Amino acid sequence: MLKPGKERARRSRCICRLFLSRNNGALWISPRPPHNNFNLRLVPGDHVRGKNARFPSLAGETGDDEQVFLLSNHLAAQPRFILKVTALHAKRIGPTLIPDRSRVLLRPFRPSTDDISRRIIARVMALPEEEVARLLGQVIGEFSDRHERVEDYFHKRFAQVKHHLEPDATPSPERQMLIGAFFTHEYSPESAALFNPSIVPHPDQSGLAKGVLRFIMSLRATGEGHISSITFRTGKVSTQHRITLAPAVPFVTEPERVPNAAYAKGLFTHKLEEAGVQNDFCKRVLAQLHDDFTLKDLHAVLAASGLTETSDATAAWAARGILLLAESNYEVNFAPDSRVSQRVLFPSAPSQSNGIEDARFVRFQNDDGTFTYYATYTAYDGKITLPQLLETPDFVHFKFSTLNGPAVQNKGMALFPRKINGQYVMLSRQDDENILLMFSDNIHFWQTPKVLLSPTQPWEFIKLGNCGSPIETEAGWLVLSHGVGAMRKYCLGAFLLDLNDPTRVIGRLLEPLLAPNEAEREGYVPNVVYTCGALLQGRELIIPYAMSDSATSFATVSLDELLAAME
Repeated sequence: MLKPGKERARRSRCICRLFLSRNNGALWISPRPPHNNFNLRLVPGDHVRGKNARFPSLAGETGDDEQVFLLSNHLAAQPRFILKVTALHAKRIGPTLIPDRSRVLLRPFRPSTDDISRRIIARVMALPEEEVARLLGQVIGEFSDRHERVEDYFHKRFAQVKHHLEPDATPSPERQMLIGAFFTHEYSPESAALFNPSIVPHPDQSGLAKGVLRFIMSLRATGEGHISSITFRTGKVSTQHRITLAPAVPFVTEPERVPNAAYAKGLFTHKLEEAGVQNDFCKRVLAQLHDDFTLKDLHAVLAASGLTETSDATAAWAARGILLLAESNYEVNFAPDSRVSQRVLFPSAPSQSNGIEDARFVRFQNDDGTFTYYATYTAYDGKITLPQLLETPDFVHFKFSTLNGPAVQNKGMALFPRKINGQYVMLSRQDDENILLMFSDNIHFWQTPKVLLSPTQPWEFIKLGNCGSPIETEAGWLVLSHGVGAMRKYCLGAFLLDLNDPTRVIGRLLEPLLAPNEAEREGYVPNVVYTCGALLQGRELIIPYAMSDSATSFATVSLDELLAAME
Protein backbone atom coordinates (compact mmCIF):
# COMPACT_ATOMS: atom_id res chain seq x y z
CA MET A 1 0.00 0.00 0.00
CA LEU A 2 1.19 3.54 -0.77
CA LYS A 3 0.53 6.21 1.85
CA PRO A 4 1.08 9.84 0.82
CA GLY A 5 2.96 11.71 3.48
CA LYS A 6 2.73 15.33 4.56
CA GLU A 7 3.83 18.00 2.09
CA ARG A 8 5.63 21.03 3.34
CA ALA A 9 3.99 24.36 2.47
CA ARG A 10 4.68 25.72 -1.05
CA ARG A 11 7.43 23.24 -1.79
CA SER A 12 7.35 20.63 -4.55
CA ARG A 13 8.19 17.83 -2.13
CA CYS A 14 6.29 14.84 -0.85
CA ILE A 15 7.23 11.97 1.43
CA CYS A 16 5.62 8.59 0.75
CA ARG A 17 5.73 5.51 2.93
CA LEU A 18 5.88 2.41 0.78
CA PHE A 19 5.13 -0.97 2.39
CA LEU A 20 7.10 -3.66 0.59
CA SER A 21 7.40 -7.39 1.04
CA ARG A 22 8.74 -8.72 4.33
CA ASN A 23 12.22 -9.19 2.87
CA ASN A 24 12.45 -5.55 1.80
CA GLY A 25 10.77 -4.02 4.83
CA ALA A 26 9.30 -0.52 4.98
CA LEU A 27 10.83 2.19 2.77
CA TRP A 28 10.55 5.96 2.80
CA ILE A 29 10.74 7.75 -0.59
CA SER A 30 11.62 11.46 -0.78
CA PRO A 31 11.43 12.56 -4.44
CA ARG A 32 13.40 15.70 -5.26
CA PRO A 33 14.05 17.08 -8.77
CA PRO A 34 15.64 15.90 -10.91
CA HIS A 35 15.30 12.41 -9.35
CA ASN A 36 11.63 11.79 -9.88
CA ASN A 37 11.61 8.14 -10.99
CA PHE A 38 11.77 5.18 -8.62
CA ASN A 39 12.03 1.62 -9.90
CA LEU A 40 10.28 -0.52 -7.29
CA ARG A 41 8.69 -3.72 -8.46
CA LEU A 42 4.96 -4.47 -8.56
CA VAL A 43 3.72 -8.00 -9.26
CA PRO A 44 0.86 -8.17 -11.83
CA GLY A 45 -2.51 -8.14 -10.14
CA ASP A 46 -1.36 -6.04 -7.18
CA HIS A 47 -2.75 -2.61 -6.51
CA VAL A 48 -1.80 0.71 -4.95
CA ARG A 49 -4.24 3.15 -3.41
CA GLY A 50 -3.89 6.67 -2.14
CA LYS A 51 -5.91 8.30 0.62
CA ASN A 52 -4.62 11.84 0.26
CA ALA A 53 -6.24 14.40 -2.04
CA ARG A 54 -2.75 15.62 -2.96
CA PHE A 55 -2.49 12.46 -5.09
CA PRO A 56 -5.81 12.44 -6.97
CA SER A 57 -4.78 10.65 -10.14
CA LEU A 58 -3.72 7.01 -10.49
CA ALA A 59 -3.35 5.03 -13.71
CA GLY A 60 -1.77 1.69 -14.52
CA GLU A 61 -0.35 -0.31 -17.40
CA THR A 62 0.78 -3.93 -17.33
CA GLY A 63 4.08 -5.26 -18.65
CA ASP A 64 5.21 -8.85 -18.97
CA ASP A 65 6.34 -9.25 -15.38
CA GLU A 66 5.43 -6.05 -13.62
CA GLN A 67 2.84 -3.34 -13.46
CA VAL A 68 3.75 0.35 -13.64
CA PHE A 69 1.60 2.94 -11.92
CA LEU A 70 1.83 6.63 -12.80
CA LEU A 71 1.06 8.86 -9.84
CA SER A 72 0.35 12.53 -10.52
CA ASN A 73 1.09 15.16 -7.91
CA HIS A 74 -0.58 18.38 -9.02
CA LEU A 75 1.46 20.48 -6.61
CA ALA A 76 4.88 19.17 -7.58
CA ALA A 77 7.16 20.87 -10.07
CA GLN A 78 7.62 17.47 -11.76
CA PRO A 79 4.07 16.08 -12.08
CA ARG A 80 4.73 12.37 -12.58
CA PHE A 81 6.41 9.76 -10.43
CA ILE A 82 6.81 6.22 -11.73
CA LEU A 83 6.30 3.72 -8.90
CA LYS A 84 6.69 -0.04 -9.16
CA VAL A 85 5.56 -1.63 -5.90
CA THR A 86 5.69 -5.11 -4.34
CA ALA A 87 2.30 -6.02 -2.84
CA LEU A 88 1.43 -7.63 0.47
CA HIS A 89 1.49 -11.41 0.60
CA ALA A 90 2.25 -13.80 3.43
CA LYS A 91 5.70 -15.34 3.15
CA ARG A 92 5.92 -19.13 3.17
CA ILE A 93 8.68 -20.20 5.56
CA GLY A 94 8.05 -23.86 6.49
CA PRO A 95 8.71 -26.33 7.93
CA THR A 96 6.13 -28.66 6.40
CA LEU A 97 4.42 -31.42 8.37
CA ILE A 98 3.23 -34.45 6.43
CA PRO A 99 1.18 -37.35 7.80
CA ASP A 100 3.24 -40.03 9.54
CA ARG A 101 1.53 -43.40 9.15
CA SER A 102 3.96 -45.05 11.56
CA ARG A 103 2.50 -43.17 14.54
CA VAL A 104 -0.12 -45.68 15.65
CA LEU A 105 -2.62 -45.81 18.45
CA LEU A 106 -3.92 -48.79 20.43
CA ARG A 107 -7.69 -49.00 19.99
CA PRO A 108 -10.38 -51.47 21.07
CA PHE A 109 -11.32 -54.03 18.44
CA ARG A 110 -15.02 -54.78 18.73
CA PRO A 111 -16.42 -57.78 16.83
CA SER A 112 -19.75 -57.23 15.16
CA THR A 113 -21.72 -59.47 17.58
CA ASP A 114 -21.43 -60.75 21.14
CA ASP A 115 -21.59 -64.32 19.84
CA ILE A 116 -18.43 -63.76 17.80
CA SER A 117 -16.72 -62.30 20.88
CA ARG A 118 -17.64 -65.37 22.93
CA ARG A 119 -16.32 -67.73 20.26
CA ILE A 120 -13.00 -65.85 20.01
CA ILE A 121 -12.54 -66.13 23.78
CA ALA A 122 -13.50 -69.82 23.73
CA ARG A 123 -10.81 -70.52 21.12
CA VAL A 124 -8.16 -68.79 23.23
CA MET A 125 -9.34 -70.64 26.34
CA ALA A 126 -8.88 -73.95 24.51
CA LEU A 127 -5.16 -73.35 23.84
CA PRO A 128 -2.53 -75.16 25.91
CA GLU A 129 -0.72 -72.89 28.37
CA GLU A 130 2.57 -73.35 26.50
CA GLU A 131 0.96 -72.15 23.27
CA VAL A 132 -0.55 -69.18 25.14
CA ALA A 133 2.92 -68.19 26.37
CA ARG A 134 4.41 -68.55 22.88
CA LEU A 135 1.68 -66.52 21.16
CA LEU A 136 1.72 -63.80 23.81
CA GLY A 137 5.49 -63.48 23.54
CA GLN A 138 5.19 -63.20 19.78
CA VAL A 139 2.58 -60.43 20.01
CA ILE A 140 4.49 -58.46 22.64
CA GLY A 141 7.72 -58.83 20.68
CA GLU A 142 6.05 -57.54 17.53
CA PHE A 143 4.24 -54.55 19.06
CA SER A 144 5.99 -53.47 22.29
CA ASP A 145 8.42 -51.14 20.50
CA ARG A 146 5.48 -49.34 18.84
CA HIS A 147 3.59 -48.53 22.06
CA GLU A 148 4.15 -47.68 25.68
CA ARG A 149 2.92 -50.25 28.23
CA VAL A 150 1.27 -52.53 25.68
CA GLU A 151 0.80 -55.22 28.35
CA ASP A 152 -1.23 -52.81 30.48
CA TYR A 153 -3.52 -52.15 27.53
CA PHE A 154 -4.07 -55.89 26.99
CA HIS A 155 -5.05 -56.24 30.66
CA LYS A 156 -7.43 -53.30 30.28
CA ARG A 157 -9.09 -54.82 27.23
CA PHE A 158 -9.48 -58.17 28.99
CA ALA A 159 -11.29 -56.44 31.86
CA GLN A 160 -13.68 -54.91 29.32
CA VAL A 161 -14.57 -58.21 27.62
CA LYS A 162 -14.32 -60.74 30.45
CA HIS A 163 -18.11 -60.82 30.84
CA HIS A 164 -18.08 -63.03 27.72
CA LEU A 165 -16.20 -65.76 29.63
CA GLU A 166 -17.89 -68.89 30.87
CA PRO A 167 -18.92 -68.36 34.54
CA ASP A 168 -16.40 -70.82 35.97
CA ALA A 169 -13.45 -69.82 33.74
CA THR A 170 -10.26 -68.69 35.50
CA PRO A 171 -7.69 -67.77 32.86
CA SER A 172 -4.07 -67.22 33.88
CA PRO A 173 -2.61 -63.68 33.71
CA GLU A 174 -0.84 -64.59 30.44
CA ARG A 175 -4.07 -65.93 28.94
CA GLN A 176 -5.91 -62.79 30.05
CA MET A 177 -3.39 -60.63 28.19
CA LEU A 178 -3.65 -62.80 25.09
CA ILE A 179 -7.45 -62.49 25.15
CA GLY A 180 -7.00 -58.72 25.45
CA ALA A 181 -4.68 -58.75 22.42
CA PHE A 182 -7.38 -60.41 20.32
CA PHE A 183 -9.68 -57.47 21.15
CA THR A 184 -7.11 -54.78 20.32
CA HIS A 185 -5.95 -53.27 17.04
CA GLU A 186 -3.71 -50.46 15.84
CA TYR A 187 -5.11 -47.29 14.31
CA SER A 188 -3.05 -44.72 12.44
CA PRO A 189 -4.71 -41.36 13.29
CA GLU A 190 -2.94 -39.40 10.56
CA SER A 191 -2.73 -42.04 7.83
CA ALA A 192 -4.81 -39.90 5.45
CA ALA A 193 -4.10 -36.30 6.43
CA LEU A 194 -2.60 -33.90 8.98
CA PHE A 195 -4.09 -30.46 8.52
CA ASN A 196 -6.19 -27.49 9.73
CA PRO A 197 -3.85 -26.32 12.51
CA SER A 198 -4.39 -23.85 15.31
CA ILE A 199 -1.65 -22.39 17.48
CA VAL A 200 -1.41 -20.86 20.99
CA PRO A 201 1.39 -19.87 23.38
CA HIS A 202 2.60 -22.86 25.41
CA PRO A 203 1.64 -22.72 29.13
CA ASP A 204 5.35 -23.14 29.95
CA GLN A 205 7.58 -20.33 28.67
CA SER A 206 10.47 -21.07 31.03
CA GLY A 207 14.07 -21.56 29.93
CA LEU A 208 13.79 -19.55 26.73
CA ALA A 209 16.08 -16.85 25.39
CA LYS A 210 14.65 -13.34 25.35
CA GLY A 211 12.13 -12.85 22.55
CA VAL A 212 11.71 -16.57 21.80
CA LEU A 213 8.17 -17.96 22.03
CA ARG A 214 7.23 -21.57 22.72
CA PHE A 215 3.91 -22.72 21.23
CA ILE A 216 1.52 -25.65 21.10
CA MET A 217 -0.09 -26.42 17.77
CA SER A 218 -3.17 -28.57 17.37
CA LEU A 219 -3.77 -30.47 14.15
CA ARG A 220 -6.67 -32.35 12.67
CA ALA A 221 -5.48 -35.89 12.00
CA THR A 222 -7.59 -38.06 9.72
CA GLY A 223 -7.27 -41.82 9.44
CA GLU A 224 -9.14 -44.91 8.30
CA GLY A 225 -12.86 -44.35 7.82
CA HIS A 226 -12.30 -40.58 7.54
CA ILE A 227 -12.35 -40.31 11.33
CA SER A 228 -10.74 -37.13 12.62
CA SER A 229 -9.00 -36.63 15.94
CA ILE A 230 -6.87 -33.90 17.54
CA THR A 231 -3.10 -34.28 17.75
CA PHE A 232 -0.52 -31.82 19.05
CA ARG A 233 2.98 -30.60 18.28
CA THR A 234 5.21 -28.14 20.13
CA GLY A 235 7.78 -25.73 18.80
CA LYS A 236 9.50 -22.38 19.10
CA VAL A 237 9.48 -19.12 17.18
CA SER A 238 12.85 -17.35 17.18
CA THR A 239 13.38 -13.61 17.31
CA GLN A 240 13.91 -13.79 13.53
CA HIS A 241 10.49 -15.52 13.24
CA ARG A 242 11.95 -18.89 12.29
CA ILE A 243 9.93 -21.96 13.26
CA THR A 244 11.53 -24.93 14.99
CA LEU A 245 9.34 -27.94 15.71
CA ALA A 246 10.20 -30.35 18.51
CA PRO A 247 10.62 -33.94 17.25
CA ALA A 248 7.40 -35.91 17.57
CA VAL A 249 7.30 -38.93 19.84
CA PRO A 250 7.04 -41.99 17.54
CA PHE A 251 3.95 -43.34 19.31
CA VAL A 252 0.66 -41.82 20.40
CA THR A 253 -1.64 -42.48 23.35
CA GLU A 254 -5.20 -41.74 24.36
CA PRO A 255 -6.20 -40.25 27.71
CA GLU A 256 -8.15 -42.00 30.44
CA ARG A 257 -11.68 -40.81 31.04
CA VAL A 258 -12.24 -39.28 34.48
CA PRO A 259 -14.52 -41.92 36.06
CA ASN A 260 -16.62 -39.75 38.36
CA ALA A 261 -16.52 -36.28 36.87
CA ALA A 262 -19.11 -34.01 38.46
CA TYR A 263 -22.02 -32.42 36.63
CA ALA A 264 -23.58 -29.17 37.86
CA LYS A 265 -27.31 -29.87 38.02
CA GLY A 266 -28.33 -26.30 37.21
CA LEU A 267 -26.25 -26.21 34.02
CA PHE A 268 -27.26 -29.76 33.11
CA THR A 269 -30.96 -28.91 33.53
CA HIS A 270 -30.59 -25.79 31.37
CA LYS A 271 -28.93 -27.84 28.62
CA LEU A 272 -31.73 -30.42 28.73
CA GLU A 273 -34.30 -27.66 28.37
CA GLU A 274 -32.45 -26.13 25.40
CA ALA A 275 -32.33 -29.58 23.80
CA GLY A 276 -36.09 -29.98 24.27
CA VAL A 277 -35.72 -32.87 26.71
CA GLN A 278 -38.21 -31.91 29.41
CA ASN A 279 -41.18 -33.84 30.77
CA ASP A 280 -42.40 -35.22 34.09
CA PHE A 281 -39.99 -38.15 34.00
CA CYS A 282 -37.11 -35.74 33.48
CA LYS A 283 -38.18 -33.67 36.45
CA ARG A 284 -38.43 -36.76 38.68
CA VAL A 285 -34.92 -37.89 37.75
CA LEU A 286 -33.38 -34.46 38.29
CA ALA A 287 -35.16 -34.07 41.64
CA GLN A 288 -33.30 -37.14 42.95
CA LEU A 289 -29.86 -35.84 41.96
CA HIS A 290 -27.66 -33.64 44.13
CA ASP A 291 -26.57 -30.20 42.97
CA ASP A 292 -23.32 -31.86 41.84
CA PHE A 293 -23.72 -35.43 40.61
CA THR A 294 -21.74 -38.05 38.68
CA LEU A 295 -22.58 -40.35 35.80
CA LYS A 296 -22.68 -43.21 38.31
CA ASP A 297 -25.31 -41.30 40.33
CA LEU A 298 -27.36 -40.74 37.20
CA HIS A 299 -27.23 -44.42 36.21
CA ALA A 300 -28.36 -45.39 39.72
CA VAL A 301 -31.38 -43.06 39.62
CA LEU A 302 -32.38 -44.29 36.15
CA ALA A 303 -32.01 -47.92 37.22
CA ALA A 304 -34.14 -47.33 40.32
CA SER A 305 -36.93 -45.84 38.20
CA GLY A 306 -37.85 -49.31 36.90
CA LEU A 307 -38.13 -47.89 33.40
CA THR A 308 -38.21 -50.19 30.37
CA GLU A 309 -38.58 -49.40 26.68
CA THR A 310 -42.09 -50.86 26.68
CA SER A 311 -43.36 -49.46 29.97
CA ASP A 312 -43.34 -45.80 28.96
CA ALA A 313 -42.09 -44.73 25.52
CA THR A 314 -42.04 -41.02 26.44
CA ALA A 315 -40.04 -41.65 29.59
CA ALA A 316 -37.67 -43.96 27.69
CA TRP A 317 -37.08 -41.20 25.14
CA ALA A 318 -36.29 -38.75 27.94
CA ALA A 319 -33.93 -41.24 29.61
CA ARG A 320 -31.99 -41.65 26.36
CA GLY A 321 -31.74 -37.87 26.02
CA ILE A 322 -30.48 -37.48 29.59
CA LEU A 323 -27.82 -40.17 29.12
CA LEU A 324 -26.77 -38.79 25.72
CA LEU A 325 -26.20 -35.36 27.24
CA ALA A 326 -24.25 -36.81 30.16
CA GLU A 327 -22.06 -38.96 27.90
CA SER A 328 -21.34 -35.99 25.62
CA ASN A 329 -20.04 -33.90 28.55
CA TYR A 330 -16.99 -35.60 29.99
CA GLU A 331 -13.41 -35.14 31.18
CA VAL A 332 -10.17 -36.96 30.34
CA ASN A 333 -6.63 -37.05 31.71
CA PHE A 334 -3.35 -37.85 30.01
CA ALA A 335 -0.48 -39.27 32.00
CA PRO A 336 1.39 -36.28 33.46
CA ASP A 337 4.71 -37.67 32.20
CA SER A 338 3.46 -38.01 28.61
CA ARG A 339 4.86 -35.75 25.91
CA VAL A 340 2.55 -33.25 24.23
CA SER A 341 3.20 -34.75 20.78
CA GLN A 342 2.12 -38.25 21.86
CA ARG A 343 -1.31 -37.13 23.06
CA VAL A 344 -4.30 -37.65 20.81
CA LEU A 345 -7.94 -36.79 21.50
CA PHE A 346 -9.86 -39.50 19.68
CA PRO A 347 -13.68 -39.44 19.39
CA SER A 348 -15.28 -41.11 22.40
CA ALA A 349 -18.78 -39.61 22.71
CA PRO A 350 -21.91 -40.33 20.65
CA SER A 351 -22.05 -36.83 19.14
CA GLN A 352 -18.45 -37.09 17.87
CA SER A 353 -18.36 -40.76 16.91
CA ASN A 354 -17.19 -39.97 13.36
CA GLY A 355 -14.83 -37.17 14.17
CA ILE A 356 -13.53 -34.24 16.20
CA GLU A 357 -12.88 -31.68 13.49
CA ASP A 358 -11.16 -28.30 13.09
CA ALA A 359 -10.38 -27.34 16.69
CA ARG A 360 -9.82 -23.60 17.08
CA PHE A 361 -7.77 -23.16 20.26
CA VAL A 362 -7.53 -19.81 22.02
CA ARG A 363 -5.79 -18.65 25.19
CA PHE A 364 -8.70 -17.04 27.02
CA GLN A 365 -8.19 -14.46 29.77
CA ASN A 366 -10.59 -14.99 32.66
CA ASP A 367 -12.09 -12.19 34.77
CA ASP A 368 -9.47 -12.77 37.49
CA GLY A 369 -6.56 -12.45 35.07
CA THR A 370 -5.82 -16.18 34.85
CA PHE A 371 -5.91 -18.04 31.55
CA THR A 372 -7.83 -21.04 30.26
CA TYR A 373 -7.34 -22.67 26.88
CA TYR A 374 -10.63 -23.15 25.06
CA ALA A 375 -11.24 -24.73 21.69
CA THR A 376 -14.39 -24.78 19.66
CA TYR A 377 -14.56 -27.84 17.43
CA THR A 378 -17.01 -29.60 15.15
CA ALA A 379 -18.46 -32.85 16.47
CA TYR A 380 -19.57 -35.22 13.71
CA ASP A 381 -21.63 -38.37 14.30
CA GLY A 382 -21.79 -39.45 10.66
CA LYS A 383 -24.94 -37.46 9.93
CA ILE A 384 -24.96 -34.22 11.92
CA THR A 385 -22.21 -31.67 12.58
CA LEU A 386 -22.43 -29.54 15.72
CA PRO A 387 -20.06 -27.00 17.28
CA GLN A 388 -18.84 -28.11 20.71
CA LEU A 389 -16.41 -26.82 23.35
CA LEU A 390 -13.12 -28.14 24.70
CA GLU A 391 -11.37 -26.72 27.77
CA THR A 392 -7.95 -27.29 29.33
CA PRO A 393 -5.66 -25.47 31.75
CA ASP A 394 -2.52 -27.40 30.81
CA PHE A 395 -3.08 -29.74 27.81
CA VAL A 396 -3.06 -32.69 30.24
CA HIS A 397 -6.61 -32.48 31.60
CA PHE A 398 -9.37 -31.81 29.05
CA LYS A 399 -13.07 -31.16 29.54
CA PHE A 400 -15.52 -31.74 26.68
CA SER A 401 -18.80 -29.79 26.84
CA THR A 402 -21.82 -29.45 24.63
CA LEU A 403 -22.84 -26.02 23.39
CA ASN A 404 -26.54 -25.24 23.43
CA GLY A 405 -29.01 -22.75 22.06
CA PRO A 406 -30.61 -22.05 18.67
CA ALA A 407 -27.37 -20.51 17.35
CA VAL A 408 -25.38 -23.72 17.87
CA GLN A 409 -25.39 -25.13 14.35
CA ASN A 410 -23.21 -25.58 11.27
CA LYS A 411 -19.41 -25.23 11.64
CA GLY A 412 -16.63 -22.80 12.40
CA MET A 413 -17.35 -21.04 15.69
CA ALA A 414 -14.41 -19.07 17.10
CA LEU A 415 -14.25 -17.56 20.59
CA PHE A 416 -12.75 -14.13 21.27
CA PRO A 417 -9.78 -14.33 23.70
CA ARG A 418 -11.52 -12.31 26.42
CA LYS A 419 -14.91 -10.92 27.30
CA ILE A 420 -15.96 -7.62 25.74
CA ASN A 421 -18.18 -5.37 27.84
CA GLY A 422 -18.77 -8.25 30.24
CA GLN A 423 -19.91 -10.79 27.63
CA TYR A 424 -18.42 -13.73 25.78
CA VAL A 425 -18.16 -13.07 22.04
CA MET A 426 -18.13 -15.65 19.26
CA LEU A 427 -17.72 -15.64 15.49
CA SER A 428 -19.84 -18.18 13.63
CA ARG A 429 -21.37 -19.13 10.28
CA GLN A 430 -24.83 -20.55 10.79
CA ASP A 431 -26.01 -19.84 7.23
CA ASP A 432 -23.04 -21.48 5.46
CA GLU A 433 -22.32 -18.23 3.62
CA ASN A 434 -21.59 -15.23 5.85
CA ILE A 435 -19.52 -14.54 8.95
CA LEU A 436 -21.80 -13.86 11.92
CA LEU A 437 -21.20 -12.50 15.42
CA MET A 438 -22.94 -13.26 18.70
CA PHE A 439 -22.72 -12.39 22.38
CA SER A 440 -23.58 -14.41 25.49
CA ASP A 441 -23.46 -14.18 29.27
CA ASN A 442 -22.79 -17.93 29.44
CA ILE A 443 -20.11 -19.61 27.35
CA HIS A 444 -22.29 -22.73 26.95
CA PHE A 445 -25.37 -21.00 25.48
CA TRP A 446 -25.66 -19.01 22.24
CA GLN A 447 -28.88 -17.47 21.03
CA THR A 448 -28.93 -14.71 18.41
CA PRO A 449 -26.22 -14.34 15.75
CA LYS A 450 -26.10 -11.33 13.45
CA VAL A 451 -24.39 -11.04 10.07
CA LEU A 452 -21.02 -9.33 10.39
CA LEU A 453 -19.41 -9.81 6.98
CA SER A 454 -20.66 -11.02 3.60
CA PRO A 455 -18.82 -12.05 0.42
CA THR A 456 -17.93 -9.10 -1.80
CA GLN A 457 -14.88 -10.18 -3.80
CA PRO A 458 -14.81 -12.89 -6.50
CA TRP A 459 -12.39 -15.06 -4.48
CA GLU A 460 -15.03 -15.30 -1.72
CA PHE A 461 -18.28 -15.30 -3.73
CA ILE A 462 -19.34 -18.79 -2.58
CA LYS A 463 -18.83 -18.29 1.14
CA LEU A 464 -16.82 -16.64 3.90
CA GLY A 465 -15.69 -18.07 7.20
CA ASN A 466 -13.34 -17.30 10.06
CA CYS A 467 -9.94 -18.94 10.36
CA GLY A 468 -9.62 -18.95 14.12
CA SER A 469 -10.11 -16.72 17.13
CA PRO A 470 -9.55 -12.97 16.74
CA ILE A 471 -6.16 -11.58 17.75
CA GLU A 472 -6.09 -8.41 19.83
CA THR A 473 -3.96 -5.57 18.44
CA GLU A 474 -3.82 -1.89 19.26
CA ALA A 475 -5.65 -1.21 15.98
CA GLY A 476 -8.50 -3.65 16.60
CA TRP A 477 -9.40 -7.33 16.57
CA LEU A 478 -7.50 -8.96 13.72
CA VAL A 479 -9.39 -11.90 12.21
CA LEU A 480 -8.04 -14.28 9.60
CA SER A 481 -10.73 -15.51 7.24
CA HIS A 482 -11.18 -17.90 4.37
CA GLY A 483 -13.03 -17.23 1.16
CA VAL A 484 -14.27 -19.77 -1.36
CA GLY A 485 -14.29 -18.80 -5.01
CA ALA A 486 -14.60 -20.36 -8.45
CA MET A 487 -13.79 -24.08 -8.64
CA ARG A 488 -14.20 -24.16 -4.84
CA LYS A 489 -10.76 -22.63 -4.37
CA TYR A 490 -10.04 -21.64 -0.75
CA CYS A 491 -7.89 -18.57 0.01
CA LEU A 492 -6.99 -16.83 3.26
CA GLY A 493 -7.99 -13.24 3.91
CA ALA A 494 -8.17 -10.90 6.90
CA PHE A 495 -10.35 -8.20 8.41
CA LEU A 496 -10.29 -5.88 11.42
CA LEU A 497 -12.98 -5.25 14.06
CA ASP A 498 -13.32 -2.38 16.51
CA LEU A 499 -11.83 -3.30 19.91
CA ASN A 500 -14.77 -2.07 21.97
CA ASP A 501 -17.54 -2.72 19.45
CA PRO A 502 -16.72 -5.82 17.38
CA THR A 503 -19.93 -5.41 15.38
CA ARG A 504 -18.01 -2.69 13.48
CA VAL A 505 -15.76 -3.84 10.63
CA ILE A 506 -13.05 -1.18 10.32
CA GLY A 507 -10.73 -2.81 7.81
CA ARG A 508 -10.64 -5.62 5.27
CA LEU A 509 -8.26 -7.09 2.72
CA LEU A 510 -9.70 -6.97 -0.77
CA GLU A 511 -7.25 -9.54 -2.12
CA PRO A 512 -6.18 -12.88 -0.61
CA LEU A 513 -3.37 -12.90 1.91
CA LEU A 514 -2.50 -16.47 0.92
CA ALA A 515 -3.71 -18.58 -2.00
CA PRO A 516 -2.77 -22.17 -2.91
CA ASN A 517 0.23 -22.30 -5.22
CA GLU A 518 1.10 -25.08 -7.64
CA ALA A 519 2.87 -27.12 -4.97
CA GLU A 520 -0.05 -26.79 -2.52
CA ARG A 521 -3.07 -27.28 -4.73
CA GLU A 522 -2.84 -31.09 -4.98
CA GLY A 523 -4.24 -33.09 -2.08
CA TYR A 524 -7.17 -34.79 -0.41
CA VAL A 525 -9.31 -31.71 -1.19
CA PRO A 526 -7.58 -29.80 -4.03
CA ASN A 527 -7.06 -26.03 -4.26
CA VAL A 528 -7.28 -25.23 -0.55
CA VAL A 529 -5.26 -23.28 1.99
CA TYR A 530 -6.85 -23.11 5.43
CA THR A 531 -6.01 -22.43 9.05
CA CYS A 532 -7.78 -22.61 12.41
CA GLY A 533 -5.69 -19.94 14.09
CA ALA A 534 -2.57 -17.78 14.06
CA LEU A 535 -0.16 -16.38 16.64
CA LEU A 536 1.31 -12.92 17.07
CA GLN A 537 4.97 -12.68 18.03
CA GLY A 538 5.94 -9.07 18.45
CA ARG A 539 4.94 -7.38 15.20
CA GLU A 540 4.92 -10.58 13.13
CA LEU A 541 1.93 -12.84 12.51
CA ILE A 542 2.76 -16.55 12.50
CA ILE A 543 0.28 -18.54 10.40
CA PRO A 544 0.30 -22.34 10.37
CA TYR A 545 -1.83 -23.42 7.44
CA ALA A 546 -3.13 -26.57 5.79
CA MET A 547 -2.45 -27.42 2.17
CA SER A 548 -5.38 -29.04 0.36
CA ASP A 549 -6.52 -30.94 3.46
CA SER A 550 -3.38 -33.07 3.40
CA ALA A 551 -0.36 -31.49 5.11
CA THR A 552 0.58 -28.40 7.11
CA SER A 553 3.16 -25.63 6.73
CA PHE A 554 3.87 -22.10 8.02
CA ALA A 555 3.76 -18.56 6.69
CA THR A 556 4.41 -15.15 8.24
CA VAL A 557 3.40 -11.59 7.54
CA SER A 558 4.25 -8.27 9.14
CA LEU A 559 1.41 -7.02 11.32
CA ASP A 560 2.11 -3.42 10.31
CA GLU A 561 2.01 -4.26 6.61
CA LEU A 562 -1.16 -6.29 7.05
CA LEU A 563 -2.99 -3.54 8.91
CA ALA A 564 -1.81 -0.91 6.43
CA ALA A 565 -3.05 -2.95 3.46
CA MET A 566 -6.64 -3.08 4.69
CA GLU A 567 -9.38 -1.03 3.06
